[in-house]
Amino acid sequence: MNVQEVIDRILLDCCGGRKLEMTCDVLASGHADMEVTGIVTTFMATVDVIREAIAIGANLIITHEPTYFTGMDTLDWLQEDPVYLAKRKLIEDHGIVIWRFHDHMHLADTDRIYDGLLKELEWEDKKLDEKESWGYLIEETTVGALAIFLKMKLGMEVIQIVGNPDTPCSRIGILVGGGSLGLGREQMPMELMRDKNLDVMVCGDITEWTLCAYVNDAAMLGMNKAMIVIGHERSEEWGMKYMAEWLKPLVSGLSVTFADAKEPFVYL
Repeated sequence: MNVQEVIDRILLDCCGGRKLEMTCDVLASGHADMEVTGIVTTFMATVDVIREAIAIGANLIITHEPTYFTGMDTLDWLQEDPVYLAKRKLIEDHGIVIWRFHDHMHLADTDRIYDGLLKELEWEDKKLDEKESWGYLIEETTVGALAIFLKMKLGMEVIQIVGNPDTPCSRIGILVGGGSLGLGREQMPMELMRDKNLDVMVCGDITEWTLCAYVNDAAMLGMNKAMIVIGHERSEEWGMKYMAEWLKPLVSGLSVTFADAKEPFVYL
């Protein structure tokens, strides 16, 4: 099976074969007609993930996020960059194909990044609205206890909270990755929290003057609002873990392995 055949099967399964005309879901390396020896799914094709793929004999990495440090993997500014040149050499020396699977994954029949996160949290049956992925009703707990639960489930060392950890909560919002920045409308996360009467927003990325400031002021005013920040990678990696499961029957005969890109931080 070649790379294009794998891609076509994925898009058929997720989107009925529908393909976006403008998309970042393109090859960052390699060619569509290359034969696939094995597949690795991951949040990001870091150097360590590439080395893991090489070690297990897989030559196709399916990454959710960019390989070369900008949203569209633009290369014009990198031609003399030593980090880019060393990473590209590693990829090319081992015949690695990297395909980005981002836009179509979020626009699938159900957002498969959220699907993976909910599977990891075991919250599949807790949606406030079956048609939406943003809101969940859980058994009442506190913000601090919810943070401890998320640390355990998502394998985190450190978690950030805005608001009082003792605040009771049950109506939880989740905005993965860059979704917590508003997707082009800075006010969107605040409107969602207000209109849906959410106690806590679990976020990927943050801007400290938007939702963070809104929740902080609400807490200072004695309102029942808090925010838990888990970061872009920890909020989205689980969709790629789950992908390794649903992809296997689509590419029967090929090995499919999930490689955790891991948080990029060292905590002191």
